[in-house]
Amino acid sequence: MRYFWLLVEQAGDYILKIPIQTSAEWVFCTLHSYSGVIDMGKKVLLTGFDPFGGETVNPSWEAVKRLNGEEAEGVSIAAEQIPTVFHHSAAVLKKAIEKHKPDVVICAGQAGGRAHITPERIAINIDDARIPDNEDREPIDEPIAADGPAAYWSALPIKLIVKELRKNGIPASVSNSAGTFVCNHLFYQLMHRIDRTSANIRGGFIHIPFLPEQTIDKPEPSLSLETIVEGLRIAAVISALHEKDIRETGGSIS
Repeated sequence: MRYFWLLVEQAGDYILKIPIQTSAEWVFCTLHSYSGVIDMGKKVLLTGFDPFGGETVNPSWEAVKRLNGEEAEGVSIAAEQIPTVFHHSAAVLKKAIEKHKPDVVICAGQAGGRAHITPERIAINIDDARIPDNEDREPIDEPIAADGPAAYWSALPIKLIVKELRKNGIPASVSNSAGTFVCNHLFYQLMHRIDRTSANIRGGFIHIPFLPEQTIDKPEPSLSLETIVEGLRIAAVISALHEKDIRETGGSIS
C-alpha cells in the first residue's frame, strides 16, 4: 500500500501517515480532529473605497488592491473596491462576500487628519453626512437600519492588531469613533448583515491616514503606501488567526 505524509508543523513536527486511496471525507475528518493544532487556511476579504471629497486617490483602495491574491502565514487575501455611496456600498459588499466566502471581512477607509492606522471599536446606527457622497446623497440624522440596534462592536481583535502594528514600527491606536459618513455606514451594514444572517464571519473596520501626495497642499499627517500595505497585511493575518482579543488598555480620555 502506498502512503502520503502530512506534516503538522504546529504539533511539533508530528507526521500523519495516510493511505493514498483514503477517501477525502476520512482525511477531512482526521484533520478536523486536530482543530487548534493545524490551520486549514483562512480567507480574509479586504475592501477599500474609491476617491471622494475632491481627492484623486483613496489610500484604502490603493493599499488593499496591492494585497489582492496574496498569501501570508497561511492566510489568503482578496480585495474589492467599494463605492463611497450610502447603501449602495453595502450592496456591493454583500456581493463581494458572496463571491469570496471569507472567514473575515476587514473594510478599510480613509481618515484624513489621523496620524495612525486605527482599528475601529464600534459602528453606530446613524448617517449624518458633512459632505455629499459620490452620488450627491447627504443624509442627515437618518438611521442606517430602522430595525437595527444602536451600535455593533467590532469582531476583530483590535487591541492585538494595534500591539502587533506597533511591534513592527507602524503607528497605530484604537479608535472609538468611525464617524457618521460612508465608512461608519459600511461598518454598521457589515455587522448588521452578519448579525441577521448568522453568518460564520467576523468583521470590522480600519481607518488609515492620507498618503503623502494627498497632503502637499494641506497640513495633515500621512503614512507611506508601503507602511499602510504592511499594516493591513498584519491586520489581516492577526484577524484570521486570532478570534479573541487581548485585555490591555487602549482607551482614551476624550
